[in-house]
Amino acid sequence: MLDRCGRTIDYLRLSVTDLCNYRCRYCMPEEGVPKRRHADMLTLEELTEIAAACVACGVKKIRLTGGEPLVRRGIVELCRALRAIPGLEELCLTTNGALLPQLAAPLRQAGVDRLNISLDTLRPDRFAAMTRTGTLQNTLDGIRAAEEAGFHHLKFDTVLIGGFNDDEIEALAGLTLEHPWEVRFIELMPMGPCAGWDKSCFLSGEEVLKRLPTLQEIPSQGVARRYRLPGAAGTVGLISPMSHEFCAQCRRIRVTADGKLKGCLHSAEELSLRGLHGQALLDAIAQGIAQKPLRHHLTSGGSDTARTMNEIGG
Repeated sequence: MLDRCGRTIDYLRLSVTDLCNYRCRYCMPEEGVPKRRHADMLTLEELTEIAAACVACGVKKIRLTGGEPLVRRGIVELCRALRAIPGLEELCLTTNGALLPQLAAPLRQAGVDRLNISLDTLRPDRFAAMTRTGTLQNTLDGIRAAEEAGFHHLKFDTVLIGGFNDDEIEALAGLTLEHPWEVRFIELMPMGPCAGWDKSCFLSGEEVLKRLPTLQEIPSQGVARRYRLPGAAGTVGLISPMSHEFCAQCRRIRVTADGKLKGCLHSAEELSLRGLHGQALLDAIAQGIAQKPLRHHLTSGGSDTARTMNEIGG
């Protein structure tokens, strides 16, 4: 299905919870977020029904997000139900990895095709400081479990933060030398808890190219510009919503865990899907796609949404 700008919309990011077992400083307040009433959140059946309707409207890829999607009760059963939707070509999930030792194999068996794992630092002290409640070893154990379960081409999402992990660019990219992984450096966006951070924290993805002059450009994939170190088994990706705005190529819609369709991560516009079924649900999704904004306003006025990242879906 095309939006009003002529973009083909075929990718749904479906948030299953706004809760998380970490408290990453750029994403959530230290005290976490108030737990909503169970009745305020989409049930597994509603999530499946909305996902199926989105596929009927042209979506071919679904990524499950949060919060941390693996803290959602019934996540494996949900993945199994989504994988059974006719016409769905790819089912992915983004996680901090802490619960993968228990869930990687069941997720793979349920039909999840690919995992993205958040990995902002390779230093245990920094990891603890950033996540407030997590340990680097938990994530490393999760990575090992994911590979043992058959997730071989993992992607690691690294939020690039000046003064925090910019001195680890070489080490993080070095993970791709011996493994068929992709380390993706993502520009920090001024929204939620980090909206008021010092400008020095917001680095351009070009900093990665400066630090790694031997990177060789390869074909892009989605919104990621991709590169390879000489002789590397894996790849390096740059996702640059600030310095290289990719809105013209965006093919995503989002549905929050409380049932709101968002055409853009940073848009204030939301369309409720709860309580809709059949043609009414299809019509609402089509309306949401048609109203997808042309672009965000991060570089001119900041994010327009009042939600934090965990309330939308990373």
